[in-house]
Amino acid sequence: MVLKKGLTLIIIGLLSTGLTGCDNNGSHDTPTKQAELESRTLPLITVDNLKFKDMNNNGTLEPFEDWRLDSAKRARDLVSRMTVDEKAGAMMHGTITLDTAGRVDMSAAEADIDRKFVNTFITRMAGNPEYISADNNALQALAEHSRLGIPVTISTDPRNHFVNDPNATSVAAGSFSQWPETLGLAAIGDASLVKTFGDIARQEYRAVGIHMALSPQADLATEPRWGRINGTFGEDNQLAKKLVQAYIEGFQDGDRGLLPTSVITVVKHFAGGGPQLDGLDPHNIYGKEQVYPGENLEYHLVPFEGAFAARVASVMPYYGQPVGLWYKDQLIEKVGFGFNQQVLTGMLRERFGFTGVILSDWGILESCEGKCSTGISDADIAAGVSPWTAGTGMSWGVENLSRQQRVVKAVEAGIDQFGGTTDASDLIAAINQQQLPIATIDASVTRIMQQKFELGLFEKPYVDESQAATIVGNSKFQQQADDAQRRSQILLQNNNSVLPLSVSGKKVFLHNVNATVAESYGLELVATPEEAEIAILRVDTPHQNDPHYPFGSVNFGQLGFDDADTVVLDAKAGIYSGSEDYQLIKQVKDLNIPTVISVYLDRPAILTNILDKTDALLANFGASDRAVLDVITGKSKAQGKLPFELPSSWQAVLEQKEDVAHDSADPLFSLGAGIQL
Repeated sequence: MVLKKGLTLIIIGLLSTGLTGCDNNGSHDTPTKQAELESRTLPLITVDNLKFKDMNNNGTLEPFEDWRLDSAKRARDLVSRMTVDEKAGAMMHGTITLDTAGRVDMSAAEADIDRKFVNTFITRMAGNPEYISADNNALQALAEHSRLGIPVTISTDPRNHFVNDPNATSVAAGSFSQWPETLGLAAIGDASLVKTFGDIARQEYRAVGIHMALSPQADLATEPRWGRINGTFGEDNQLAKKLVQAYIEGFQDGDRGLLPTSVITVVKHFAGGGPQLDGLDPHNIYGKEQVYPGENLEYHLVPFEGAFAARVASVMPYYGQPVGLWYKDQLIEKVGFGFNQQVLTGMLRERFGFTGVILSDWGILESCEGKCSTGISDADIAAGVSPWTAGTGMSWGVENLSRQQRVVKAVEAGIDQFGGTTDASDLIAAINQQQLPIATIDASVTRIMQQKFELGLFEKPYVDESQAATIVGNSKFQQQADDAQRRSQILLQNNNSVLPLSVSGKKVFLHNVNATVAESYGLELVATPEEAEIAILRVDTPHQNDPHYPFGSVNFGQLGFDDADTVVLDAKAGIYSGSEDYQLIKQVKDLNIPTVISVYLDRPAILTNILDKTDALLANFGASDRAVLDVITGKSKAQGKLPFELPSSWQAVLEQKEDVAHDSADPLFSLGAGIQL
C-alpha cells in the first residue's frame, strides 16, 4: 500500500490475539499469530519464523521490539536504553507547528523529534481529514528516523461540538461529526448516548491518526461566572460522575484500560477546576485563586470517581492555587495544582490509586511578566495590538522560583509530562545536577511509553489516508449527532402553548437563522420585525470580555440581558456583547407578535429580563438551525433538562458560594427544569 510520496508501507501478517508473555529467562511459549506490522523505512528481523520491526536498526531483537511481551516489560526495557536527553524529551508535550496553509511544518517537526526527542504533540490542524491523516503519517515517518524509532502520540482538544454559523447550511464536508457541547449531553442525561458519542469520536480520531483526547472536563459548574462551564457536564456531581465515566469508556473503547483501538483520555482538571474566586479564569494572573467557602472539596472530587472507574489513562491538574483548602487536617500548599504534592501524590496517586500519566496544563513552567501581568493598554488595543503579544505563563504560587526549580517542584509533586512545551533544557539540567532521582524520571517515562505500546503504535503507527474521509463525519455518525442536537434543547417557557409553532405560509422575521434552511420549512421571510407575523430569534449568552489579556473572555460583571449598552468595570473595562440582541428582543416585544427565542447557554445566564418578552424560550448547547427549527415546528421534541440552575439576579450570583452547587437564592429556573411536550 502506498500512502504518500511513493513510500511503501510494509504490512506483514495478522493482528495477534492471545499473545503469550515471556518468562524470567526470556524464553517464549509458542505464539499464536504474527502481529501486523507497518513500516516505511525500518528493517525487519526474523526470529522463530516471526517478524519484528528493528526499531533501533541494530539487527538484534530487543525486548522493547518484541510484540509478544506485555507493554510494561517493553516499556521498562525501552526506558533503560534511553539517554537523559531522550527521557527528558519524552516528558514534553509539544505543539505541532502549522505552516501558512494550515498544514504541518515538517521542518519544525523534524527539529522537535530528531533534536529535542519529543514524541508527544497536540495538533490544531483542521479541515480535510485526508490532509490531517497524511500529515500525521508523515510525522510517524519522521519518528522512524529517531535513534529508537519511538512513534509519536498525537493529541487534540475536543473537535466534535457544534458551532453555530447562520451563514452555513450544513457542516463542511469531511469535518468531524458535530454534537452539542458536553452541557447538551448532560441536558439529555443519557450515559449510553455519551458512550456512543465517545465511541464515534474515537473512531474519527483514530482514522486521522489522533491518539489522545485532552478531555473530558470533570469540573463542576458551581460558579456561574466561570468561563469554562461549556466544557463541563453541569453542576450535579452524580450526573457528572456517570457521564464522565461513559465518555471515557467510549473514547477508550471500554473500561479495560488502553487497547490498540483506544484513544487516551485526559480527564481534567484535578482536583476540580470550577470553584474559581469570583469566577475569574486562572489563565489570567488576576484569576489564579481557587476558593472553597463552603468547604466543599469532596463534592468536586466525585466526578473523578467515574473517571477512575473507567480506568482513565491520564489526568490533568488545573492552574488554580487553592486558598484556605484543608485536606486530612492539613492546609494544602497555596501553589498551582500542577506543583502540589499533597494533591497529586497524596490525593491522586495514594487515595485514588491512579497509576496512569499525569499531564500538566499548558504553560505552568513559564513566567507571567510585563504585559502578561499588567495587560496591554487601551492605546494598544486602539492600535490593533493583540493581547497575545504579552505572552503567557501560569506558574501560580511559584512565581519566585526559576524555571528549573519549577520543573523540579512539579516532578516531585507528581507531574509526568509538561503540556505545551518542547523545551526540556531545565529538566535535563535538573537530572544531570542530581536534583531529581533518575528512578523518578524513569517511572514517568515508563508510564508514557507504556501507553504507546498499549495503543499498538510501535507495530501500527500509520492510518489509511483513503479511508479517513469515509469515516470522519459520515452520514451515520452525523445522524446520531443531529438527533442529540435536537434532544438536548430545553423548553423553559411555552406561554399559551405557542410551540409547536405552525409556520407554513406565515411571514417570519429571523435573527441569526440561516434563510435557506428556514425557507425549506415553508417560512415566508421578511426583512423587518414590523412586517412579520412571527419572530424567531437565536441569541448567545451575554458576556463581558476583557480585551487587555490573552485569555480575557471572563465575566467581571452581569451574566444577563439588561438595558445598558456598555457595562463599565473597574480598571479593566469590558465590552458587553449582549446589548444588541437585547435591543432587538425589546423591539420585537413592542410589536406584540408571537416570539420564540432560542438562547445558546454556555454558562448559567440570567434570563430574567427576557422572560416577559417572549412566548417561548428555548435553550440550546450547540444546535444547527435545522435542529432548532425541528423543535420549534414540532418535528422533534426538546427533551433536555437544565444541567445547572439559572440565577434570577446578579445579586444572587454575588451571594452564592463558588464551591457549592445550586445555592442561588430564588433561582429563575432550578436544576433539572425543562418542559416536556
